[in-house]
Amino acid sequence: MARRGKEKALNIAVTVFLAAAAVMFLMPTVLTLANSFMTSSEISANYGTMIENMTSDKKEFISEAVNLKFIPDKVTFAQFRSVLLKSPDYLLKFWNSVILTVPITVFQVLVAIFASYGFARYPGKIKNIIFFAYIILMIMPYQVTLVPNFLVADKLGFLEEVDQSALEESAGLFIQRLSPETKQRLAVILPGIFSPFSVFLLTKVMRRIPISYVEAAKLDGANEFQVLTSIYIPLCKGAIVSVTMLIFIDYWNMVEQPLVLMKNSDLHPLSVFLSQINTGDIGLAFAVGVIYMIPSILLFLYGEDYLIDGIVYSGGIKG
Repeated sequence: MARRGKEKALNIAVTVFLAAAAVMFLMPTVLTLANSFMTSSEISANYGTMIENMTSDKKEFISEAVNLKFIPDKVTFAQFRSVLLKSPDYLLKFWNSVILTVPITVFQVLVAIFASYGFARYPGKIKNIIFFAYIILMIMPYQVTLVPNFLVADKLGFLEEVDQSALEESAGLFIQRLSPETKQRLAVILPGIFSPFSVFLLTKVMRRIPISYVEAAKLDGANEFQVLTSIYIPLCKGAIVSVTMLIFIDYWNMVEQPLVLMKNSDLHPLSVFLSQINTGDIGLAFAVGVIYMIPSILLFLYGEDYLIDGIVYSGGIKG
């Protein structure tokens, strides 16, 4: 009885702790959603002291408590009307985010699937060295590889006009035909496509697939592409969806890459633009923040089961 009482007390303590952690984790999102439906006067009344301190040159300690409200006194859609109808800059930045993130996510997953299949199916000393290099690149922060990416993009002519004689003739003709906007977008997209994270993760998953499955498929006359599409991809579906979600969220929130590799600020994604919204338009910042969260939330709701299965099981093979 005493043991059961201790276990019950421990379960209650863990439940209370997890509930408190969940509330703290969700509070910023709930506050952003609630404040996006408030009027400008109500937002000023709640955060006026903090906003004035942020805009002033001299920072001072705020003795007054900020009024955190989860229910607006008066619900209004004025902030969303301004964002969606009166201020096209916000929607332009939103589509800039889509144009950059979707190609990176799609092509990085495709590259990862084929590269991981090669690493998993045909191990060897040279491939192990290459895979080890992938691990080294993966553990490096992106800020470390940002400078080499900048130098390569500049050498290829993605950042500005360069002497075409410095490039190979075929590459020079191809790059010369691209618009300046496309060049700058490619400077961000191409390094993202070949990121090592997804290759590392999917390789570890594919290596867990029993070789007997492949041998049975080979006896039935399946070729390598059929083995990949009929065995490896279905068994790794959870991991692939998990990787897709993580890639999308990572690059949807990118800031350093566009700031360094894109000189035209009109091409910057919404993640960069959010940090530049004037504090006088704090209401618009809340509304834009809500719109900015929608794709990630929808993606999570769609792939929640796959994400949990891919993380918890880490292999996708169910007994």
